[in-house]
Amino acid sequence: MEFWDVYGITNGMIIGYARVSTDEQKLEAQTDALAEAGAERVFADKITGSARSRPQLDQMLDHLRAGDVVVVTKYDRLARSLRDLLDIVEAIAQRGAGFRSMAEDIDTTTPAGRLVFHVFASIAQFERERISERTKEGLQAARKRGRIGGRPPALSPAQRKEVQRMRDDEHRPLAEIARLFKVSTKTVRRV
Repeated sequence: MEFWDVYGITNGMIIGYARVSTDEQKLEAQTDALAEAGAERVFADKITGSARSRPQLDQMLDHLRAGDVVVVTKYDRLARSLRDLLDIVEAIAQRGAGFRSMAEDIDTTTPAGRLVFHVFASIAQFERERISERTKEGLQAARKRGRIGGRPPALSPAQRKEVQRMRDDEHRPLAEIARLFKVSTKTVRRV
């Protein structure tokens, strides 16, 4: 008896997603495991997990219908970070589908699986808020010591005056001035 029969998931398709980061890596181990888990269709990318656009992932999300279940062998095949995982699983849920990671035994089609997944989400939210708090505390402490947060300016006040003089008096092109000062033309344009 398959996992899917035990939990009564029969109203949608089981859809697999596999990913490897390089052309040298092989997808077969993942696709075989997904087929064994009952995946009727498998979408597979050969691309780094940090890439914003993954064609097969996008196609899989477009293909999803209510009642479908997306299965991966490990959650890191779907996303490189917890934030990305949460976003992708949210996109899956918005289509009325579920998510299952075989290695981590996460299954959002069950109450226990949803609980585990929400614990992950809560931890990620907590960490984001702590990072924000630490950043604000650091900026506030720096201000008390007379420092202003942010990046130092690319050009000193004297250099800014020279840029203006070169542009206004000598009519030099922005690109030339930028090259001389080793800054972008956008920086020169702002001056």
